Amino acid sequence: MHFVEVRQLLTNNKGFCGMNIYRGCTHGCIYCDSRSTCYQFTHDFEDVEVKQNAPIILEKTLMSKRKKCMIGTGAMSDPYMHCEEELRLTRKCLKVILRYGFGATIQTKSDRILQDIDLIERINNNTKCVGQMTLTTFDDELCKIIEPNVCTTKRRIEVLEEMHKRGIPTIVWLTPILPFINDTEENIKAILESCVKVGVKGIVCFDMGLTLREGDREYYYAALDKYFPDLKEKHINTYGNAYNLPSPNSRHLMELFQSICKENNLLYKPQDCFQYLNEFPEPNRQLTLFD
Repeated sequence: MHFVEVRQLLTNNKGFCGMNIYRGCTHGCIYCDSRSTCYQFTHDFEDVEVKQNAPIILEKTLMSKRKKCMIGTGAMSDPYMHCEEELRLTRKCLKVILRYGFGATIQTKSDRILQDIDLIERINNNTKCVGQMTLTTFDDELCKIIEPNVCTTKRRIEVLEEMHKRGIPTIVWLTPILPFINDTEENIKAILESCVKVGVKGIVCFDMGLTLREGDREYYYAALDKYFPDLKEKHINTYGNAYNLPSPNSRHLMELFQSICKENNLLYKPQDCFQYLNEFPEPNRQLTLFD
């Protein structure tokens, strides 16, 4: 890893603020879109760029921000990758968010989020904090291949359960679903049943498939050659050089996904999930029997 100083941390999209404390990742997921050349990395992806003054810049920004809002992290780089154990920059930023009365949404694949569960619970009790967890593969042995340097799906489900016990709302990202690898009814049903069991609020799923572009396509195909012989050729024959690679089972799996979500009153339309994530609670709102 290497360290940089930044002048700005937050991005603003229609009132929702996002931040990436790190740039790059060490989780090693074979499908990661953040490897794409369009993001113009000037360093190796695994040589994580650390925005070492992130908590200071965040505090300066929030001090002058009149309107409270939700602040998200984890969209591009996981805030709980390996270096967070030592650096604790995510924790420092959460302390700033709590101090100034903002809300937070945190997207991760890592159980390291539990090291900050005390802060996350305090933010949620004060305003709102949503834990977001990516789940792609119920089979933990397969998970260890496609997401090799982070905790397994079983452990991530345990994290979701712990958050639910503490009253912290959760959203699951069911993406990507890899054609010819984990695009099975058995996999999708097992993940969804676990989500229902641990009380998630909603599930983000754009489609049953994968996107590839320059940079991550090469990395993904190298992993196919290593772990799934003959699948690279099958991908090329099926999809060519396309950006969007829908599973051949996409229609059936999306119908299954929507059906299970509806049966269990889960948010499942992406726009509804994003609206929930972006909503900052009204101050001093009186609760009613209908809340």
